[in-house]
Amino acid sequence: MAIDVRGTTTLIQVFDMPTSLAFYCDVLGFQVHSSSQPVPNCGWAWLKLNGIDLMLNTAYDDDCRPAKPDPARIAAHGDTCIYIGCPDTDAAFEYLVSKGIDLKPPKVAWYGMKQLYLKDPDGFGICFQWSAKEEPSTK
Repeated sequence: MAIDVRGTTTLIQVFDMPTSLAFYCDVLGFQVHSSSQPVPNCGWAWLKLNGIDLMLNTAYDDDCRPAKPDPARIAAHGDTCIYIGCPDTDAAFEYLVSKGIDLKPPKVAWYGMKQLYLKDPDGFGICFQWSAKEEPSTK
């Protein structure tokens, strides 16, 4: 018998929880479902948005956090990208630009997905994507 699974939740390590919460909640629209302490000064938070779960955890304990992020640590974040289903990437692009996010318009990948890429405050990739055949702007 196969394992009965019901979903997945990504956990990423962030440098500054208030900055990350502002990005994920105020810009992208996630809501805090649970946290280790009152937000925004918590060490861990579980966020939700339309059936998507994402957990943020501080990379350092409060008494061990350096004054600024370690460039070597952030460089490794380029290996991580969170892909989020988004039926209208053009509308997502316009919305994000209105929020002050500097990014390039969505493009259709060779395999048929229309994709909009950006980075979060810690350098983790985020890709809003949908099949170009099904997206409203391409019909």
